Amino acid sequence: MPFVTTEDGTQIFYKDWGGDGSPVLLSHGWPLNSDAWEATALFLATHGHRAIAHDRRGHGRSTQTWGGNEMDTYADDLACLLDHLDVTDVTLVGHSTGGGEVLHYVGRHGSARVAKLVLVSAVPPLMVRTDDNPDGLPEDVFDGIRAGEAANRSQLYRDLADGPFFGHNRGGDVPQGTRDAFWLQGLASGTRNAYECIAAFSATDFRPDLAAVDVPLLVIHGDDDQIVPFDISGRKSAAAVPGATLLVYEGGAHGLPDTDRERLHADLLAFIDA
Repeated sequence: MPFVTTEDGTQIFYKDWGGDGSPVLLSHGWPLNSDAWEATALFLATHGHRAIAHDRRGHGRSTQTWGGNEMDTYADDLACLLDHLDVTDVTLVGHSTGGGEVLHYVGRHGSARVAKLVLVSAVPPLMVRTDDNPDGLPEDVFDGIRAGEAANRSQLYRDLADGPFFGHNRGGDVPQGTRDAFWLQGLASGTRNAYECIAAFSATDFRPDLAAVDVPLLVIHGDDDQIVPFDISGRKSAAAVPGATLLVYEGGAHGLPDTDRERLHADLLAFIDA
C-alpha cells in the first residue's frame, strides 16, 4: 500500500487514482478515513481528474501516533504528502474536520500548489464558543463527545451514525450499510487520536487561515447540519473570503458526501472544471 513518511516517522496512507488530469485532494472528517471519499474519488477519476485521498494520522491505515493529534501537524502531514507527490494546481476538498485541515494547510504553507479550495460541511471558522466567538457551541458539547469517546466509543459512533451525522434521526433515508461504514471507519481510528482530534476540530481558530485564502473558494453546507451548524460555520466562512461561492443544501445533513452524493459530485465537478 502507498505511504509517505513524515519527519517524525509517521506513515500516512494515501490513495492516488486516475490519470494525468488536474489533481483533487480529498480530506476526510472525524473519526473517518479516506474510504469516506471513495465514491467521490471514483467519480472524479472517471471524469478525467487525478483523485488523491489520505488517512489522517491516527486514522484508518496511517500510524496511530501518540502525539501530533492537532491541526498544525495535520496540515504539515498534508504538506508532506503534496510535496512527495509533487502535485501543483491541486483543488483541495475537505469535509468537516478535513475542511479545517485543508484550510489550515493554506494558512500555514501557502497556496503555491493550490488552484482552488472547497469546504464541505466544514468546521471553520471556529466551532467552540469563546469571548470573541459568542455564536459558537458551548464547550460542554465537545466535553460530551469526549466523554462518549472515553466511555464507549463504539456506541458513540453507532449513535452518531444512526442519529445526527446523516440526519437519520430526522427521517433521512440513509441505508444501514452507509451507517455501518461510518461505525467501522471510526473504530479503525486510534482511540487517543480520535479523542485528541475532538479538540483539533472544535477549538482551532481558523479565522486567520480564512484571511490567507487567495484562491477561489467554494463553501457547501447543509442548512440542517446538526454536527457543524451552518450559521456558525459555512455561512461565516463564505462571508469571510471575498468572492467566495456559497451553496446551501436545503435540509442537508452533515454527511453530504453520502446523503447528497449526486448533487455534491455535480457541484464539485462544475467548480473544479470552471
